[in-house]
Order: sequence, then C-alpha cells, then structure tokens
Amino acid sequence: MAETRFGGASEGPHRAGFVALLGPPNAGKSTLLNRLLGEKLAIVTAKPQTTRSRILGILNLPHAQLLLHDTPGLHDGGSRLNSVMNESVAEALRDCDVGILLMDRARGWTAIHDRLLADLRASGKPFVVAGTKMDLRDHSDLVWPPPGLSPSERWISISGLTGEGVSALLEAVVVHLPESPPLYPEEEFTDRPVRWLCAELIREAVFECLDQELPYAMAAEVIRFDETGPKRVVIHANLLVGRESQKRIVVGAGGRTVKGIGMRARKSIETLLGTGVYLELFVKVDPKWLKSARRIHELGYR
Repeated sequence: MAETRFGGASEGPHRAGFVALLGPPNAGKSTLLNRLLGEKLAIVTAKPQTTRSRILGILNLPHAQLLLHDTPGLHDGGSRLNSVMNESVAEALRDCDVGILLMDRARGWTAIHDRLLADLRASGKPFVVAGTKMDLRDHSDLVWPPPGLSPSERWISISGLTGEGVSALLEAVVVHLPESPPLYPEEEFTDRPVRWLCAELIREAVFECLDQELPYAMAAEVIRFDETGPKRVVIHANLLVGRESQKRIVVGAGGRTVKGIGMRARKSIETLLGTGVYLELFVKVDPKWLKSARRIHELGYR
C-alpha cells in the first residue's frame, strides 16, 4: 500500500473502528476512499451507480486505524441487484462506529440525503456531513452549508480530487472511534481478494467503453487467475450479459469492442499488480445473474 499523506491523532490511546461512507450515487464516496488510501481500491467513472458493493479500505494512522466502508449510492429501484445494493448500504450504516454523509455541492441536497440523515440520527451514532468539490470555489451553483443540520452536527468541506479539507475530516472522525488496538494487520489495505479487485477493474473498463444502459446490465467474473509464471499473471474473465443481442454489442464488429475493453482493463490491472498481465475476456450470456440473489452474491456484490 502507498504511504498515506494524512496524519491524524498522534497522542492519546489508539483508536480503531468502522467508518461508513454514505450518500447518493456519484456523491464522491469512491473518490474519497481512494484519496484516503493513496491507492485505487474503488473503481470510479463518470456514470452514476458504478459502485455495486460495500468495499473495505484499511487506513492506518499513527494512533488510529480506520476501516472505511465505501458503499453503493442509495437509490430507488425495483431490481434484485438494486435491492442487494441498498441492503449493503443499510448494513454499513448499522455496523459502523462513525458515518460520513457525502454531498456533491454542485448537485445539492436530495431526498436521499434526508433519508440517510434520518437513519444516522435514529442510530445515535456520531457522523460528519462532508461537502465534496471544495476545489470548485467559483462554481455559481454550489450548495453549502448543507440544509437541515442542527448546530451540534458537524459539516466539513472537502475535495477528494485535491485532498483539501480531508485532514480535518479525519480528525473529526478519529475522535469518535472506540479505543482499540488495530483490528487488521497494518500491511493489509482491504479484505477483498485480488481476483475480485481485478474483476472490478474490468467492469470499470466496461463502463468507460460502452454507452447508455448496457454496463448496468453487465458483470465481470474472473474464472482463472494464474500467477505462477515468471513474467506475467494470466487472467481469464467472463463478461456477463443478459441477452444474445447484448453479447453482439459487447463483442463488436470483428471483436473490436471487447478487445478495447480488454486493453483498457489490462493496463489498470498491471498498475494494481505491479507486473505484466495477459488478460483474455469471454462474453457470456447469463440471463439469471441480474435476477438471482445467490448469483449476485457469488459475483461479490454484497
């Protein structure tokens, strides 16, 4: 893991606990997680609802260990996948010691924020409201401070892009963590297996290479991960789609589209692994994956 630039509490007892990053889609949760860790753990795209899973990132400070749960954006939707994603948000809020409710200041406060704020208040757990995009100081439509907070409820302006305000956010969170020794070894930075992280980077490439709604109907599943070779890791992965017509779009004329997805994903995976990668993608029709809670959990979306 890259060394973090952030300090944190340097005196007093060691603290450790779970911190839930909460908010609607595209609030900046994954960008903040990656900024804090100094690593690209969560995938980030311009499209909303890219994050599907609760992802644990482990941040070690001099006298604190923050177990950061990035969560999918809470949203309305009736599909099985949407239900699983919203359930993971509820679990993160229920299990956390401290909550961070993120608001994109260029988008403003929404009904989703009201719901999450009510849940945080009902839980009785400490929380901080973080307004993202502090770097856009001259943006005429910025909404800040957040409406509806009581004088005792803390809000901080941050930029996940530049890191401004993030140290103050950490200080506000650490003081509310329980006194505890580290809960994970210091050399770990997530509880997710490497092959799942590789599948997420493949899915990120899908979002970047395909338009409209198709990426939301797709999943990536690593079926072979062989690191026994001397020079490169060999990865085979399935791109799952629901219909044959979708498969034709993903493959593209002469296989050009799937080849472009593979080239983009391979570069990201090589950066993650720090070694060469041979990546082969197969487009597979699996109409059940979006409808089966069991299959969704098998793919790591929990």
